[in-house]
Amino acid sequence: MSTVAVRSAHLPQPVPITVRRFRQPKKNIPQTKPERDRILSLVRNYVEVNKLVPPMPLDELRTHAERILADHQIDAIHLDYVGVLTGNEAWRETLATIPYEKRLLLMPKCLRIESKCPAPFDEFGLLCKQCGLCTIQDFQNEAERLGYAVLVAEGSAIVMSLIQTGKIEAIVGISCLPVLERTFPYVEAAAIPAIAVPLLQDDCIDTTVDIDWVWDFIHLTSDDKTRRLNLNALQDEVKTWFTRDALDALLGKPHDKTEEIARDWLARAGNRWRPFLTVAAHQALRSDAEGPLSDDLKKAAIAVECFHKASLVHDDIEDNDKERYGKATLHEEHGVAVALNVGDLLIGEGYRLLADNHLSPVIRSQMLKIAAEGQRELCRGQGAELLWDKHPVALSSAQVLEIFRSKTAPAFEVALKVGAAIACQLEETEDALHAYSEALGIAYQIRDDLDDLGEDSAADNSVAIRPSIVLALLRERGQGDVKAVMEKLWNGELAEAPDKATIREWAQTSTAHEKAMLLLESYKEQAIRSLQAVENANLKGLLRRVIGKIFNDLEIKGWCREFEVKNATAQAKEADAVAV
Repeated sequence: MSTVAVRSAHLPQPVPITVRRFRQPKKNIPQTKPERDRILSLVRNYVEVNKLVPPMPLDELRTHAERILADHQIDAIHLDYVGVLTGNEAWRETLATIPYEKRLLLMPKCLRIESKCPAPFDEFGLLCKQCGLCTIQDFQNEAERLGYAVLVAEGSAIVMSLIQTGKIEAIVGISCLPVLERTFPYVEAAAIPAIAVPLLQDDCIDTTVDIDWVWDFIHLTSDDKTRRLNLNALQDEVKTWFTRDALDALLGKPHDKTEEIARDWLARAGNRWRPFLTVAAHQALRSDAEGPLSDDLKKAAIAVECFHKASLVHDDIEDNDKERYGKATLHEEHGVAVALNVGDLLIGEGYRLLADNHLSPVIRSQMLKIAAEGQRELCRGQGAELLWDKHPVALSSAQVLEIFRSKTAPAFEVALKVGAAIACQLEETEDALHAYSEALGIAYQIRDDLDDLGEDSAADNSVAIRPSIVLALLRERGQGDVKAVMEKLWNGELAEAPDKATIREWAQTSTAHEKAMLLLESYKEQAIRSLQAVENANLKGLLRRVIGKIFNDLEIKGWCREFEVKNATAQAKEADAVAV
């Protein structure tokens, strides 16, 4: 049901409602995404353990919220916020069973940029002009594509009128906490599933919202059998495979000192994103998404990490880095020759693990080909950077992004495709996994660039001169002396580079930092949109959540306000955010 269909439906006349403007926040909402996600995880676990049954009256919701606050020492000022999340999670599984075409997405007009919005109003709310200035357009287009009815308006009368037609059986709403509190009795009286994503401010002008949460709820469906899959628990389990004892039990004891060094390096630190992706893709594509993980899958996931850890050994040598994971790099500890040999051994070990299993010859062949193609592409990307280092010239931001595509994306693609191959679903998914991996890899590298320039990113305060999106954008967007210095820096004409603090200041006072954040969000969105043609609901749903998990677990250190920057700049994103 489209927005147009909603407006043309025969509805009772809405009763005008005046919404107060809260210029100052009236309810305290956690201001960083990691903290919001932490509280959401605690609420979700509480609802599951206590088997809460909706609808719940306000007093009951408040009682549960108070228990959650007390159990986890959460500031009491977040009481109403936790109450909203508790109600959401109680309704979550019911919402999943309701067809998209029976749902209403209700957004507030304050999500628009009021001073620039060209959209007019009718009696049902805002008539979006698709200008691209705010997130309303993105949410509306995606929701209508799925079949939702969409309204950009405030007022319980409009919602109740739609419910009375019988065409709406569930609501996904975005609103500030004060309005949610006032409209709660109407929704409770209707006794239909209602999910509320709180705005991050109560100002009622130019507000922002947690985009990942909205996307999650919009796409929630019972067809996705992975929706209950605990990604945190899954990643934690994958990490247990990389202790020395676990590796030795699965792969056998090392035969000599070289293997000992390689095994220790494989076990050392890391988020294990790539083996996690292998397992996630496999679980999404198998018939039992929560089924046990076989040793063959574990070996394949470890193989993916072997390739990654080998590339880190070689990268550290090529970049002359002294530290990795807060310790000496392998070549600093054992010398360049030994480190090179250990990196090569890990590559061989990865191929051995892909070949030495109980899987069919077809699957083994697919996995070996996937790994070989990924290794080749990664080396081409790394080679472009190394050759540039020998003869540095100024690179455009588009050229830097192309290096990212070749250098970083292949590892994600190998990880995902190996998981799909083991699930016997490679041919059906490889095009989508390729597009998803490219966008995910570029976004990941942009995030890495931002992190590298953070205040506490490393003890060394010098700036490494390499293809960096921040440095490229600073050269393109800096003014006056800044632009001149960056031009010389890129062309190898400066004896000493500016320190990180100076680069950070230049990036923030120009539009370079903002543009980098916009690019980061654009490529994350591109990864999500690459999944639109995927017919497998499990794969689509899980990979959409994986994006949120990866980027929520990463933290830009010391020079941006995490996703608050994203939410603010996303409303003014440029049309050329992807194609620079």
